[in-house]
Amino acid sequence: MASDAITNATLAGAAEWRPRVNPWLIALTVTLATFMEVLDTSIANIALPHIAGSFGASENEATWVLTSYLVSNGIVLPLSAWLATRYGRKRFYMFCVALFAASSFMCGLAPTLGTLVLFRILQGAGGGGLQPSEQAILADTFPPAKRGMAFAVYGMAVVVAPAIGPTIGGWITDNYTWRWIFYINVPISIISLLLTQRLVEDPPFLKVEQEKRRGAKIDYMGLALLSLGVGTLQMVLDKGQEKDWFASHWITAATILAVVVLTAWIIWEWRHPHPIVELRLLKKRNFAAAVFFMFVLGMVLYGTTVLIPQYLQLLMGYSAVLAGEALAGGGFIMMLTMPIAGTLVSRFDARRVMCAGFTITAVALFYMSTHLVLGMDFMTAAMLRIYQTLGLAFIFIPSNTLSYVDIPIEKNNQVSSMINFVRNIGGSIGIAVITTMITRTTQIRQSYLSAHMQNGNAQFRGTVQGLAATLQSRGLGPVEAMRQAYGRVEMLLQQQAAALAYKDVVSILALVVACLIPLAFLMRRPSEPMHSPPMH
Repeated sequence: MASDAITNATLAGAAEWRPRVNPWLIALTVTLATFMEVLDTSIANIALPHIAGSFGASENEATWVLTSYLVSNGIVLPLSAWLATRYGRKRFYMFCVALFAASSFMCGLAPTLGTLVLFRILQGAGGGGLQPSEQAILADTFPPAKRGMAFAVYGMAVVVAPAIGPTIGGWITDNYTWRWIFYINVPISIISLLLTQRLVEDPPFLKVEQEKRRGAKIDYMGLALLSLGVGTLQMVLDKGQEKDWFASHWITAATILAVVVLTAWIIWEWRHPHPIVELRLLKKRNFAAAVFFMFVLGMVLYGTTVLIPQYLQLLMGYSAVLAGEALAGGGFIMMLTMPIAGTLVSRFDARRVMCAGFTITAVALFYMSTHLVLGMDFMTAAMLRIYQTLGLAFIFIPSNTLSYVDIPIEKNNQVSSMINFVRNIGGSIGIAVITTMITRTTQIRQSYLSAHMQNGNAQFRGTVQGLAATLQSRGLGPVEAMRQAYGRVEMLLQQQAAALAYKDVVSILALVVACLIPLAFLMRRPSEPMHSPPMH
């Protein structure tokens, strides 16, 4: 009884607890390592050909450098809340930073592809705990009135880093060696580790929760089901398009396994008294809506981050570095809009801010679908990316802020863990779905255009004859000139079909986002106003 009274008194005073140092120092400290971790999800993409060449491996084999990281990262993300609560959030966060730094250094030293993949698994495991831990630290460090601006700092890490990752990775690889994309993590992680030790502290209510969990049995079944289900799902999403999805028996079997295992995990966790992931929090309307919005945001953000460079490289002949530079403007514009969104959330109805974000994003995607043409210049491509990212901050900040409404403060770790998990899973699904849709839609468009490529079509006949005449004037014989003319027209057809497919996919994304505009009002406003209290 006495113990329960102490616990209740501690939790009752949780709202009054504040860190001993300036909270903005804490925000910058935890953002350092998180920025490097999120950067690593995209920075290595551009260096894959160089990595494959260094080890004498094929590019398909080198993709395990990416897959291994995503799988281990995806498994640890939903586990991070349980680990942070059981072993202490500060201790867990520092362990993740140390593991991330050490494995990054070993990745740079890796003598073979196999050892690089092994160290990438460790790196992904260390990185998986950083994003949700940072968000939970910020949620506890700042009062609700200032969380919008705090999440703006966090948003700069998790949203800007993937946008500028390809540019930084390309520059480092071209000017130094691919190993430096891993080495640069080490000094920044060490700085973050030292600052975390001095500045970050666990709030008293988290220590109480830690004591309560210490005697509880570990949910080994939930742990096993989660690891197997998420790991298999990530493998399917990463390798599905490469293996032609369900044409592959391996992908089919893995998909069935992932669905069965994750379904069993949901049922198990829902009934377990001390689950690894507290799925019952989804009964809270705001949290359930935030999970859904973060899933869609992940699909749009990560999906288009892959879509635009593919378009520029495959259809317009851009180099990898130049294609990465076309994305960089989107990252910088989000650095500007994140603080604006944080300020608006603290002063206005966060749901209206979110509606504005969905509207801006939908309009930008519709605009992109009409201006995504083969003849566009670099500035047009860069501006399309800027327009597309302009509204994301106004979705990210209010949805994260409102997700904590009606959630017990000792469950903040669980909220941040699940929000980050679904955003990353949404990104993986978005990339897989968008890549598959482009491939399938290109085939449909190509079939449609091919139906009009016949000698009975005067325009087609004139194009072929014009090309053949040009080739003959350059010294080719009539037969060879006609053969090459047909080949070039076929190449143009394939390019046009692919370009139309990209436009179709972007249009669908715009429609999906537009449908979310009224759904923002499914979330409930907090009982206490979000604006800052008066100063005394």
